[in-house]
Amino acid sequence: MAFYIGLMSGTSLDGVDGALADFDGGAITTAAAAYIPFPAALRAELMALQAAGPNEIEREALAANGLAAVYAQCVAALLAESGHSADQIRAVAVHGQTIRHRPELGFTRQTNNPALLAELCGIDVIADFRSRDIAAGGQGAPLVPAFHQALFGQAGQPRVVANIGGIANISVLDGEGGVIGFDTGPGNVLMDAWIGRHQGKEYDEDGAWAAGGREIPALLNALLTEPYFALPAPKSTGRDLFHEQWLDSKLAPHVHDDPADIQFTLTKLTALTLADAIHGCAPRAGAVYICGGGAYNGTLLRELTVALGGKVKVESTSALGVAPNRVEALAFAWLGYRYMERLAGNLPAVTGATGPRVLGALYSR
Repeated sequence: MAFYIGLMSGTSLDGVDGALADFDGGAITTAAAAYIPFPAALRAELMALQAAGPNEIEREALAANGLAAVYAQCVAALLAESGHSADQIRAVAVHGQTIRHRPELGFTRQTNNPALLAELCGIDVIADFRSRDIAAGGQGAPLVPAFHQALFGQAGQPRVVANIGGIANISVLDGEGGVIGFDTGPGNVLMDAWIGRHQGKEYDEDGAWAAGGREIPALLNALLTEPYFALPAPKSTGRDLFHEQWLDSKLAPHVHDDPADIQFTLTKLTALTLADAIHGCAPRAGAVYICGGGAYNGTLLRELTVALGGKVKVESTSALGVAPNRVEALAFAWLGYRYMERLAGNLPAVTGATGPRVLGALYSR
C-alpha cells in the first residue's frame, strides 16, 4: 500500500479539504475525506493578508502556525475515519494558503508551516509545490491538469474538467494523452465577496440569490474588458488581480443597481469566461465535468450550459466517480506521491516551464 494525505485550502478561504488516498500499483483510490472549516479569526487574517498591510511578516508567521493547527486537525480526522495510523501514511502533501501569486515577477507565496505540521502529526510533510515550476520559467499554476489527466483521462474520450474554486481553471484532455490547462479567471471569488458584503454569508448557496437577479449588460461588458481574459496560455491568476477593489472599480457606474442583479451578472461572468475558454481550445468538447465549490452552484451550472450553447453536457465529477469537493485534495496527495517517487509533477505545456520538474520540498517527521 502507498497511502498519502493531500490537504488543500484554496482561494475561497473557507477551510481545509483533505483526502487520504492509496496509489498502490499506480491506481488512485480514495480511503477517506474530511473538511475542517477555518476559525473565523484565522479566515479573517488570511483574507487580510491577501493585500499589503502593517506588520505583515509577524502576522503571516502567526497565521501559518494557526493554519498548521487546522491542517493537523484534518489529518487527525482522516486517520480516524479511515482507521489508519500515522505510521501507515507515507507523507502529507499540503498546498498552503496562497497570499501572493506573481509569476510575472518570478515568485509565488503560499503561507504554511510544514515543519510544525510534521511535528503535530508525526508524518513526513511535503510542501511548496509551485516554486520549482516558477524557477523553471513557469507560472507555477495550475498544477491540477496533470492530475486530471491521471485520474480522468481516458483513451479516445476527449473531455474537459473545470475546477471552479475561488479562481476557475480548465483541463482539456484530448483523449490521446495531450493536456491543455490554464486559469480562466474568477470562479467564486467575486460572487463570494459580493454576497459577503450584502448578506454576511460566505457564499451564495446553490446560486439562490443570483437566481433572483437579472443580467446587467453594461456591467457584464465592463467586467469582460479585463485584459487577462484575452491573454494567451500559459497563464494563471488569483486574488492579486480579482479582488474587491477590482470589482469596485467596475461597479462605480452601478451603485444604484439591485445587488441581486449584480450577483447574477458576476455569476454570468464566471460562466461566460469559462465557456469562452472551452470554445477556444476545445470546440468539439462533448462533456464538461465540474469540480470545486462551483459544482454546487446550480445557477452557475445552468448559465455555463447556456453559454456553451446548450449542446455540451455539464455535470459534476461525481459522474466520473469522484465527488467534486475531493478532487483538489486528491490532486495534492498525488503530487506528494509523485515527489516521493521522484517523478515530475508539472506539465510544461500547461505552466510554461522549460521542462518537467519534481515539485515540492520535504519536511521529515
